[in-house]
Amino acid sequence: MIATAIALQDATKESVMNKMSLGLAGMLYKERNTATDEEFQEMIFHYSAHLSALTASLVMQAVLTKSQLDEMIDTIKEMESMGKDITNE
Repeated sequence: MIATAIALQDATKESVMNKMSLGLAGMLYKERNTATDEEFQEMIFHYSAHLSALTASLVMQAVLTKSQLDEMIDTIKEMESMGKDITNE
């Protein structure tokens, strides 16, 4: 349990300290006064989406084994295929 908590903490830290995450945060800081409200909102959205997706990916890797990840991916592919079959009928 402690190992899982540490792995989650590390995954979150790695997401925030990721090169792209830091680059996006730096861009937000530099452009905050020159961007229009709409541009700034879009930049915040892109930063938030990037950070949350990266965090989710790293957390999954931290708490699931390789075989569990593979099984989850197979299930997602199967569900997508079923969805396509349903929408085509």
